[in-house]
Amino acid sequence: MVILQVGQTIGPWWTVALLVLFSIVGAALLRHEGRRTWRAFREALEGGRWPGDEVTQGALVIVGGTLLLTPGFFTDGVGFLLLIPFTRAGLSRLIRARVTPQSVKFFGAARRASGSGPGRDAGTSGDTGDVLDVEVLEIERERRTDEPGDGRTEG
Repeated sequence: MVILQVGQTIGPWWTVALLVLFSIVGAALLRHEGRRTWRAFREALEGGRWPGDEVTQGALVIVGGTLLLTPGFFTDGVGFLLLIPFTRAGLSRLIRARVTPQSVKFFGAARRASGSGPGRDAGTSGDTGDVLDVEVLEIERERRTDEPGDGRTEG
């Protein structure tokens, strides 16, 4: 509806040109903020810190990028707001303050009750309250026998 109103006001060609311009600028901003968020995520992991904020902001970047791909001035506006670091950080804090361990536990229990959650086949409910505290010291990738460089010749 907004596209039609803008088209009636400034003309159809200018409307299309504006939508294309917003898409180009949005794609550049999406690329920049996506890389920035990914870098922050990796730094948090390397620093031994839980990347909760980085994961939330990454999800907001994905939603913002999706909205920018959807044609329309309203969706572009919301998409741009989700890609701007200042507004994204504020929304991330708000989301993380609203999502508590109890709400995650509730949704996990609802999924398990419906038969679609993890642990259903293993015979555990996952609600025992037990915590497994582990520390990963080193992770090594095992080479599969069908990977290149395994010493076998293809024939």
